[in-house]
Amino acid sequence: MNKLAVVALGGNALLRAGQKGTIDEQEENVLNTCRNLLELIKQGYNLVITHGNGPQVGNILLQNSAGAEKYGVPEMPLDICGAYSQGFIGYMIEQQLRNLLESQNINRDILTLVTQVLVNKSDPAFQNPTKPIGPYYSKEQVDEFLKINPETVYKEDKNRGGWRKVVASPKPNRIANRKSIETLARNGQIIIAVGGGGIPVFYKEPNVLQGIDAVIDKDLASSLLAQQIGADELYILTDVPKVCLNYGTPEQKNLDVVTVAEAKQYILDKQFGEGSMAPKVQAAREFIKAGGKVAIITASSELGKLNAGTRIVLNK
Repeated sequence: MNKLAVVALGGNALLRAGQKGTIDEQEENVLNTCRNLLELIKQGYNLVITHGNGPQVGNILLQNSAGAEKYGVPEMPLDICGAYSQGFIGYMIEQQLRNLLESQNINRDILTLVTQVLVNKSDPAFQNPTKPIGPYYSKEQVDEFLKINPETVYKEDKNRGGWRKVVASPKPNRIANRKSIETLARNGQIIIAVGGGGIPVFYKEPNVLQGIDAVIDKDLASSLLAQQIGADELYILTDVPKVCLNYGTPEQKNLDVVTVAEAKQYILDKQFGEGSMAPKVQAAREFIKAGGKVAIITASSELGKLNAGTRIVLNK
């Protein structure tokens, strides 16, 4: 039986620093990333691909705001914007990967699934929103917004001279359609799912789901998906070939193999950035603790290479 792997694409798979975010730029970035995915496909892996969506959702929110202000177009809530981004990003990945497969005479279906992820409305994260989204506002604008919706939280970004809405980042609890994702992937189809960490939903009442303004960490959701479909391997792709201690200092040290216990201590020691490497290491830990065989954090260019990246293992 072919190995089943979940591959979480990093932010640079879609948009890179200094780029405007045009479709041409994003398609070129996706194409380059998909060339690296070919290595796993040629080795016979069954794949589920996940991806981020931060800059894309940010642009959708800006478009929302501009459309509402200039033309009176109703603004869409964050969960709808997330679904929108999953669709068009999945389309880009699907198209560029299909082009590559056909050039290699590889016949694999590729399907994009707009994915909901269940969260708990009582998650402590909702008491302390931290994820900034959307445009910057003046203090005067924020005051007016709060008169209409006093429950919304805004925080000042003194470096940018404005205020932004912030939302919670709750823990993902259950991936919708996980059985179908596993069945399709094990039958050889390449599945694109859990884009941007998935669309956060909760039970408004028994048997009634509803979207909620929140952002789920993409790597934690990818890890949960890998656990819930019984994947053999989890690849978390980022900008660097290996996880490092003392990153950016003269004492920087690349890590080849890290146990779950060592990874936990490194996180406690604040070795990894909270908004960057820490959730990736935590996601890899959780996958291995749940019985996963291999978790690798690396750059997409390292895929398929012997001893690539940093491997998180149960014991050395």
